[in-house]
Amino acid sequence: MRLIVFFDLPMVTKTEKRAYTLFRRFLINDGYDMIQFSVYGRLLNGKDAEAKHLSRLATNLPPEGSVRCMTVTEKQYAGIKLLVGLPLFQEKKVPANQMLLF
Repeated sequence: MRLIVFFDLPMVTKTEKRAYTLFRRFLINDGYDMIQFSVYGRLLNGKDAEAKHLSRLATNLPPEGSVRCMTVTEKQYAGIKLLVGLPLFQEKKVPANQMLLF
């Protein structure tokens, strides 16, 4: 499963810019990858991990703006079609024979 976070935060005042920066840093430090500007995603291991990360998101929300999240399965996420641009490094497909198990 993947948890995808969409946000639109105001960045007019210095306080709002700081809130944006703190929220973005939280997402990166918590293991989220940038999919697009203001769209971040992270892998989850199940419903328990989803509940844990949703509560972590709730405690780190900025005071203003709009933050939304959505959970999708890997099959649904794999169905994303890239219409313009190049895939990110994190989106590169790895063949099964290249995966290592420890």
